[in-house]
Amino acid sequence: MGNERVKAAAPSPSSWHEESSSLDHGIQSRPPQSPRKPWRKKSAAATARRTVIETAGIDEEEQVVGEESSEYNPRAFPYHIKQACWEKADKIKGRDPDRWRRDALGNTVFRKLVGCSGCLCHDYDHIHPYSKGGKSTVENCQVLQGAANRAKSNHTDMSTTDLIQKSAYCRVSGRDMDFLELSAYGNVHRGQESGGCRIQ
Repeated sequence: MGNERVKAAAPSPSSWHEESSSLDHGIQSRPPQSPRKPWRKKSAAATARRTVIETAGIDEEEQVVGEESSEYNPRAFPYHIKQACWEKADKIKGRDPDRWRRDALGNTVFRKLVGCSGCLCHDYDHIHPYSKGGKSTVENCQVLQGAANRAKSNHTDMSTTDLIQKSAYCRVSGRDMDFLELSAYGNVHRGQESGGCRIQ
């Protein structure tokens, strides 16, 4: 008697098949869920940040500079600091100041030659060494011939005379400068005070 009740209560194999097929059909009918994209949250955050900046009337470029001056102190000078540092260097009479300057020791340097050790190459040097707490600011930046900069390293006790002796010397004529400009820029620019011809 008890066995008959158990058999009657147990579902038949055919009903199992119907239930499983209905479940399968239900799962397949659900729309596929798109994977989450974390970069959307980042984009939304960036949009919100821009909205706050625009609403407050803050110049985003000024905000970046403020962050750099108060907290961020990169070892390498940012581009706008390098530009201002180049503008500080002495001009060379008769030459385009965007292409030619004199470094802090009086050496002639060419704008296109940076990070090398030749006599016309230059670096953007920390006047007070970065390793000793020097900041990557315009006030602490100077254009310096590459050879002299490597000799200076992080020393603070080297005199100007010592650095001049460590500089790489070469005699550069106006024709040499013209050739370098033609090679690097495809033309030659004279300074405003120059009365010479302009080579194209």
